[in-house]
Amino acid sequence: MEIFIGLIVGILVSMVVLWFFQKKRAKVKAHTQSVILLDKIKKVYKFITVEGDFAEIYHYENTKDRFLSLISSKKKALIVINAKAQIGYDFSKVSLQANEKQKTIVLGAFPQPEVLSIQTDLNYYDKKDGMFNKFEASDLTELNKEAKQHILDKIPESGLFQVAQKEALEAIALIENIVQTIGWKLDYSALELDDTAAKLIDKTKQ
Repeated sequence: MEIFIGLIVGILVSMVVLWFFQKKRAKVKAHTQSVILLDKIKKVYKFITVEGDFAEIYHYENTKDRFLSLISSKKKALIVINAKAQIGYDFSKVSLQANEKQKTIVLGAFPQPEVLSIQTDLNYYDKKDGMFNKFEASDLTELNKEAKQHILDKIPESGLFQVAQKEALEAIALIENIVQTIGWKLDYSALELDDTAAKLIDKTKQ
């Protein structure tokens, strides 16, 4: 009888120990999955949703005074700027939290669209040196900076940010697809999307 009771106790203890280790292993697996998943999303890093082409004419003038401001010397140039601006989202700024128990990634906040890159091509026309004020290599470097800033100042009024905001749904759908690759779900209810937006996300996933 004692042997029989001992066997039962031994079996029960073994079942408890086995259940404990299985539960622990499941937690470790879920934690590992969430870490890998969040890292995978961050590696996407930047997601371009819209591109804009710009063609601008930029007038550059620089005047220097010499001899106690009695003589001034002006250098000037007419610059045609061709630029391509890429607008989108930096996924490293996305707020994500993992619910390992429910295998859910919670999207707590989504960043505003921003300029991810800008490429400029400058063509100089009517470039004229002043008598005491000539163009140097440092001037051309500075002109490139000014031209880039000139385009950056034009972007807000171009409507590209508004277009990128509409494309945010596509970015969210991309995150959801990444989450689903390992059988998890994305919870974006905190973003307070309306029914139309939610349907658009579902349509984008298809």
